[in-house]
Amino acid sequence: MNSTTTLAQDIKQMMVENLMLQITADEIGDEQALFGPGSLGLDSVDALQLVVALDKKFGLKVPDPDTARQVLQSVKTMTDSVAAHLNPSFSQPNRS
Repeated sequence: MNSTTTLAQDIKQMMVENLMLQITADEIGDEQALFGPGSLGLDSVDALQLVVALDKKFGLKVPDPDTARQVLQSVKTMTDSVAAHLNPSFSQPNRS
């Protein structure tokens, strides 16, 4: 399995390619909000593209909008979710 640092970089690169962002993967912060004020500025179409890309690249299913809101908060939350999916013994922090 990839280290979480490598996994986060893979996710950032996936975002740049799939969302056709005008920034590089290195310019995306791990904990930077993806949606809302002060964020990367993604919208609902971007969210749908991310859900599809996460499924295609990592096999991570995002079954409903509530799960999507938790998983798609930041690169870190996506990395944690993918790591937990790829390695079920990975300890994911509780995000209640």
